[in-house]
Amino acid sequence: MTVYYDELKPGMSESYTKQVSERDVELFGGISGDMNPVHFDQAYARKTIFRGRVAHGAITVSYVSALLGTKLPGPGTAVFSLTTHFKAPVRIRDIVTAICTVREVLPKRRVVCDFVCKVGETVVMEGETLVMAPARP
Repeated sequence: MTVYYDELKPGMSESYTKQVSERDVELFGGISGDMNPVHFDQAYARKTIFRGRVAHGAITVSYVSALLGTKLPGPGTAVFSLTTHFKAPVRIRDIVTAICTVREVLPKRRVVCDFVCKVGETVVMEGETLVMAPARP
């Protein structure tokens, strides 16, 4: 569903939830080339500050992208910038919920949104994004 630029109002919010799978991490590593052992090698990862394997941070970022491109504003949205602050690790099998809220509607179809990603009640990432919302056909 698309929310067109002329329909967007500050405070509008939408969410997207996905469980991180082993396959997601494997595929992302292959696609991105990020084969850091903290994502793939439990023995190695146990010796890090994470005390075990973690998913790539960019996987969590991709959930925000999915939310923007499919729900709010939805199909036709162009992302201009995305600023992220990682707060806690995401592990394989964690269920991540990304929540995006419209902060400001600007001229030229620009929209500023705040987002937060959580695993349960724990904030794992937060930030803001500037997008161009789709125009009504």
